[in-house]
Amino acid sequence: MTRALAISRDLEAFVRRDATGTGRLELLVTGARCAACIGKIERAVSDLPGVAGVRLNLTTGKLAVDLKAASVEPDQVVQAVEALGYRASLFDPTEATAAQDREGRELAVALGVAGFGAGNVMMFTVPAWAGLFGQELNASTLTVMYWMAAIVATPCALFAGRPFFRSAWASLRRGKANMDVPISIGVLLTLIVSFSETLLNGRHAYFDAAVTLLFLLLIGRYLDHRLRASARSAAHDLLVLQAPVAMRVHNGVEQGVPVAQVQVGDQLAVAPGQRAPVDGYVDSGVSEIDNALISGETALVAVGPGARIHAGALNLTGRLVMTAAARSEDSTLAAIARLMEAGAQSRSAYVRLADKAAALYVPIVHAAAALTFLVGWAIGLGPREALLRAAAVLIVTCPCALGLAVPAVQIAASARLFRKGVLVKSGAALERLAEVDHVVFDKTGVLTEGLPRLVDAPAHLVALAAPLARASRHPLARAMAREAGVGLVAQACVETAGQGVEGLIDGRRARLGRAAFVGVSPGDERETELWFGFDGDTKIRFVFEDKSRAGAAQAIADLRAQGLEVEVLSGDLPGPVSRIAAELGISAWRAGLTPFEKAEAIDALKARGRKVLMVGDGLNDAAALARAHASMAPGAAVDAAQNAADLVFTGEALDAVPTAIGVARSARGRALQNFTFSALYNLVAAPAAMFGLINPFIAALAMSGSSMVVLLNALRPGWRR
Repeated sequence: MTRALAISRDLEAFVRRDATGTGRLELLVTGARCAACIGKIERAVSDLPGVAGVRLNLTTGKLAVDLKAASVEPDQVVQAVEALGYRASLFDPTEATAAQDREGRELAVALGVAGFGAGNVMMFTVPAWAGLFGQELNASTLTVMYWMAAIVATPCALFAGRPFFRSAWASLRRGKANMDVPISIGVLLTLIVSFSETLLNGRHAYFDAAVTLLFLLLIGRYLDHRLRASARSAAHDLLVLQAPVAMRVHNGVEQGVPVAQVQVGDQLAVAPGQRAPVDGYVDSGVSEIDNALISGETALVAVGPGARIHAGALNLTGRLVMTAAARSEDSTLAAIARLMEAGAQSRSAYVRLADKAAALYVPIVHAAAALTFLVGWAIGLGPREALLRAAAVLIVTCPCALGLAVPAVQIAASARLFRKGVLVKSGAALERLAEVDHVVFDKTGVLTEGLPRLVDAPAHLVALAAPLARASRHPLARAMAREAGVGLVAQACVETAGQGVEGLIDGRRARLGRAAFVGVSPGDERETELWFGFDGDTKIRFVFEDKSRAGAAQAIADLRAQGLEVEVLSGDLPGPVSRIAAELGISAWRAGLTPFEKAEAIDALKARGRKVLMVGDGLNDAAALARAHASMAPGAAVDAAQNAADLVFTGEALDAVPTAIGVARSARGRALQNFTFSALYNLVAAPAAMFGLINPFIAALAMSGSSMVVLLNALRPGWRR
C-alpha cells in the first residue's frame, strides 16, 4: 500500500459525512499569520476537485473543508496546504491550545536569552567604545574583548533569533519577503562581519547590535502573542455557558446525557436555576426566564406551553419540559460564537503599513547591497573592503526604525491609556480605533448602570411592600429589598411563575407582582414596574429605571465634538431605550434587537462605508463587538464580551471612550511621522553607505540613532513639564 493511500484512508476516518456523501474535514493549520495567508490557503484548497467550500479561521487555526462526495481524497487537502509551506494536521482543540502555549513559551525563553545576551555583552563592548573618547585599547586587548563578546552574543543571537529565522525562511520559500527577512539577514550578516573583523584584528565588531536588536523586537513579538491568545478565548467563553448536560425525558424518566447527544425532537427537563441546553419549544410548565443572554432585555420573560426558548436562557421560577428544535452545535449560542469567530478573522485582515513597505524595501535594499559589493570589487577596493561597504549598506538600512515605527507608538499610547483606566488588547486595535467615524452603544450596563432602581418611591410605601420583596427571587423585587434594607420577611409566601409573590404581612394577605396579578389594569408597559397591595385595599405602583452612567451625557457630547455620529442598539424595550436616548441627546436608536440583528446592523453600517466602534458589555453584544471595526467593553462586562472587545475600560464613567479615540488618533499621527522619518533616513543613509562615506561602525550608530529618534517621538505625547 502506498503512503498516499494510507494517509487518505487514515484521514477518511475523520471525515464526517451525511447520507448524500457530503462530508466535512477539519484540519489544524499552523504558520498562518495574516490575511494573505488565509487567501492563499483558501484559494489553493478551493481549487481542488470535489471541494464545495473552505474556510480558515486565523484565530483558532481551524481549516474547515466541505467535500462534495466520498470519492474526494482528504490527503489532497493536506498536500495542498503543506505545498504552500504550512503544516496541517487533524484539528484538535486541545492540540491547538497546546500549540499556542508552545509558541508562547518559545517566545518567552527567546526573550529571556536575548535579554541575558544584550545585558552581558556590554561588559566587553563598552571598553571597546572607550576609543571614541581618546582612551583606546591596544590591538590585542581589543581583540580579546571582541572574542569574549562573540562567546556571549553569538549563541544568544542564534537561539533568540529562531522565531525570525523560521518565519523569514518560510516567507522566502513562498516567494515573498516579510519584515522578518531583512531582520534575519541583518542579524546574520552583522555576526558574520563581526567575526570577520575579529579574526582579521579589525577595529570594529558589532556583536552587541545583533543581540540587542533581537531583544527589542522579541518584546513586541511576545506581547503581541499574549494579546492574541487572550482574544482567541472569546468564543470559547461564550460556548462554556451552554449547559454541558441535558436532562432527557423518556417514558417519564429523566436521564442526564451530554448535550452533544441531544437530537431534534428530544424532550428535555429544565429545572429552576438551570439554563436551557439547546433551542426548543416549551411543552409544559410555566416560568420566567432571564433572556438577557440573547436579547439584553432588562425585564424577565414569562413562558408557557408553546413558547420558544433559546439555548443559554436561564430558567428562574418554574420547572419546564421542552422539545429540542436544534442540536447543540446549531443552537443560538453556537451561532453567536460563529459570528464572533468570523468577526475576529475579518479583523485579522488588517495589513500593517510596515509589511507593505517591507515588500518594496527588501528587494531594493538587498539589491543595492549586492551592487555595492560588485561595484566596489570591480573598482579595486578588494573583497574585504567591498564586503564591509555592502555590510554598511545593510546595517545602516536595517529596518529597526521601520519595525519600531508603529509598535513604539502603540506601546506608548497603550501606557497612556492604562494610566487613564483603559486596557488595550492589541496594537492593531489602536490603529482601527483611530479610523472610526461612527459609535454604537448598547444601553443596559453601558449607557446605564445596569441595575434597576426605584424611582421616587416614598420610604413608608417601600417599607410596606418590603416583606414580600425579601421573599422573592425576582430582580425587581430584589432591587426593592435592597432599597428597604434588612427587615422582616412575609409569612406563608407563594411565588407564581411569571406573575408575582403573595403572602401574609402582619396577618394580612398581600400581593407583589404584575398589575393583573395584584388585581388592577396594566400600567404603562413602556416602564418597568411592580404593583403591591393588600386584599381589598388600594394598590401601589412602583416604577423602576436603570439610571444613566455618570458623565454619559458629557461623553456623548465629546464624541460629537470629535466629529463622530452616535447611535444606540439595544435588546431592551422601546420605552427605556427611548428615555435614555432622549436624556443623553441621542436621536438614532433601535430597541428589541437580538444578537444577530445587532451584528446585521453593524454589517449594514460597514456596507455604507462607516468605520464603527461598538461599545457593549453583554453576551448578546459579543457578536457585534467582534464584527465592528473597533470595540470597547466596560470592566464589569462578562468575560466573553471583554475577550471579544479590543479595549476594556475600568471605572463607572464613559469619558474613557472619547479619551481612547483621542489618544488613538494622536498615535496614528505619531506613527505616520515615524514612517516619514524612517523613509527619509534610508534615502540619505543608504547612498552614503554605498559611496563609502559610512563604515559599519558608524552605520551601527546611525541605525541605533534612528531607532532612538523613533522611540523618543513615540514617547513625546506623554512628556510632562
